[in-house]
Parts: sequence; C-alpha cells; structure tokens
Amino acid sequence: MRILFLSHYFPPEVNAPASRTYEHCRRWVRDGHEVTVITCAPNCPTGVVFDGYRNAWRSEETIDGIRVIRVWSYVAANKGFAKRILNFLTYMLTATWAAMWCRNVDVVVATSPQFFCGWAGVFSKWLLRKPLVLEIRDLWPESILAVGAMKRNFVIRILEWFERRMYGAANRIVTVGEGYRRQLEERNVPTDKIDVIPNGVDLDRVAEQVAGAADDPMERPANRFVCSYIGTVGMAHGLDVVIEAATKLRDAGRDDVEFWIVGDGAERDRLQAEAERLKLSTVVFHGMVPKETVPRIIEASDACLVHLRKTDLFTTVMPSKVFEIMAQNVPIVMGVEGEAQQVVLDGKGGVAMDPGDADSLLAAMDEIRKNPATVQRGRSYVAEHYNRERLAERMLSALHDVAGLPVPMKVKQRVPVEETRRAA
Repeated sequence: MRILFLSHYFPPEVNAPASRTYEHCRRWVRDGHEVTVITCAPNCPTGVVFDGYRNAWRSEETIDGIRVIRVWSYVAANKGFAKRILNFLTYMLTATWAAMWCRNVDVVVATSPQFFCGWAGVFSKWLLRKPLVLEIRDLWPESILAVGAMKRNFVIRILEWFERRMYGAANRIVTVGEGYRRQLEERNVPTDKIDVIPNGVDLDRVAEQVAGAADDPMERPANRFVCSYIGTVGMAHGLDVVIEAATKLRDAGRDDVEFWIVGDGAERDRLQAEAERLKLSTVVFHGMVPKETVPRIIEASDACLVHLRKTDLFTTVMPSKVFEIMAQNVPIVMGVEGEAQQVVLDGKGGVAMDPGDADSLLAAMDEIRKNPATVQRGRSYVAEHYNRERLAERMLSALHDVAGLPVPMKVKQRVPVEETRRAA
C-alpha cells in the first residue's frame, strides 16, 4: 500500500504527534509499504530551525525507510496566536502543493494537532481523488477556548464551521480515546465512521534508550524526592500549580522535594521568572532535551507529573507520555481527569490529584513516598493494553479498509478490521 501522511510535526521534533506518526510509519515501511510524510522543517517549540536543516520550499530525506518531504512554512515559536496561525496556514498551503506531485497514492492520512493540517489532508484528497483518514488528537478550535487564548466570537464560529466540514470530508476518522469519540459524535460524526486507536509505547525501544543514555543526564539532588514534569510548557498545562506547591513547601520549612520542569513552550519564561522572583531553589528548569535521554530522566525521578488545566475538554485527552512513564514503573502524579486518569489508576501506575490544586499535588506526592510499591506496576498493564506494535497494526488495517485494498494475511490474522472500532 502507498500511504501519504501529512503531519505538521515529525522527528527530530519530539512532541507527541511527531512520535506517534514516526512510530506508526516506520513499522509500515518495515512491513513492505511505501510511506511518504509531508512535514515542516523541524523547529518546534522554539521556532528556530534545528541544526542541519533549512526552511526551504522543498527538501527531501529518508528516515528509517520513510520518504520525508519537508516544505516551507512561516516559522514561529510555540507561543503567540497570530504568528502560530500564520505558521499553520502556510504549512497547509505548501503541504497541499507538495501533495499535488505525489501521484502514486492509495490513501491520504492527515493528523492533528494542528487543525489546518487536517485541511491540507482534505485538499489533498480532492486533488488526488484518494480517500482520507483524518487522525484527531485534539479538538480545535475548542481547545483554544479551553486554555483561554480566545473567547467565543465570530472567528471561533467560522472555525467551528470549518471543523464540521473537515469531519464531513474525511472517509474515516481515527482518534485516540473514547472521550474524543463521544465529542465527535456530539458533532454529528457517524459512529461507524470513527475508529479509536489509542497512543501506546514501544517497550523494547524504551529499554534500549535507558541502557544507551548517559548515566547522569541531570544532577540528582541528595535526600530529595524528585517530581519531574516532562513535555511542553504551555498554556494548557497549568504548571503554576508547581510554583504554588513549591512555595507552600518553602513556607513550611521543607526542602525535601525538588521539582524538575523539562521542556520548553509558551509559558516557560514566565514560570521561570516567577520561580526566580520567589527564590524557589527547589524548582529547576532544564529546558529542551534530546528525546533519547527522556527515559533516563524518568528513571531518575521518584515521580512524574502529568498535568492539564481543569476543564471539561481535557477529560477527553490521553497524553502519550502516560504510557512512556508507566512503561518504566515510575509513579505518576496524575493531574488529568477522565479516561487518562482511569488508565493510570487501573494500571496501578500512579495517584490522582485535583488539577490546579497545589495541596492535592503535595498530598499525592506524600502518598507515593509512603507506599511506592503500590503504584509502580504500570509496565505490565501498558504491555498488555497499549503495545505500539499492536496499535500500528490496527491503524494499518483501518487504512487498508478505507483504501479498499485487501488486508495482508499476517495483519488480518492478528487484527480483524472490526477491532479498530473498539477502544483498547
């Protein structure tokens, strides 16, 4: 099968959409399929193009057998609404232009975030006259409202109109959790048009990265409980709760806990300035790190914080980092409600906290310190339910179904097409 995959993000970028796309595509290539990815010059989240790359109109490389076409876009940091929208729109146009020349295609796949990548997929479908599978990992523009970046207005209503038309244009929609399925159904997307294929983890790859990384990626403090947040430091993530928790500990005369914030994003500078203003020596900002070092950082932590702002929309979110952390049996302080929280609790991989509540964060950490063994059992759970190999096969089966092509026997025996319509 010949697959054209449109993704705004792709390695060497290290965010969730880049990782999910890469992990699926490399497996499909390994199994004999032709995969072309159209993406940008890597620059997320800083807006600075990575060393060794340039923001050209079109360049091409091969990564693990995947044909990667990189197109020009207006490069912008992951902050500021107007410039980011311009970044998204220019990618939509240049990705569609690049797709026009990819004639030997059986199916088009477009993934969100971001929203305009989905529309690049719609335009590519029309131009190439091939079926479109739309992967929804974020409900946009509702997520803009959820983080307070905009208020409901005429522009939002226009974007919602385009959102509904995008869903209608897709032949199939793949999403990552049952919460998203329900939200799509509320938007009048037919149930039989939606597949739920969650995020997952490659356990062997995590083990290799732990074994191959430097022994001490960061200096671990003596006699302190380390709670790490690893990922984008953005508006949606509500990391003021860390500043508030560290302030409460300092005021109580405690210095036995250290918070690591590993990553970058729109809120990092503000949060770091606030921590410096309050003289919080127990909040350490480490900035961006190579993806291959992340498993070592997780291993060096006593707990990892997964957190989003408290809003109904985020109860549908399934952060991919949950599976990576559980795969290493490191306890999670779970500051995301809904389906993702239930996965952590069912897998005995962590403790729930009330999002945005510093006292709840501190209580969750204390619970982990008292009974660590009871919340260090996530690996066996994700191995059974969220194995990346199995999930890539399910996605491939769905693509064959949409393209009207016979499912290869080895996939058909392991993954019936109807299984893609059930949540894990």
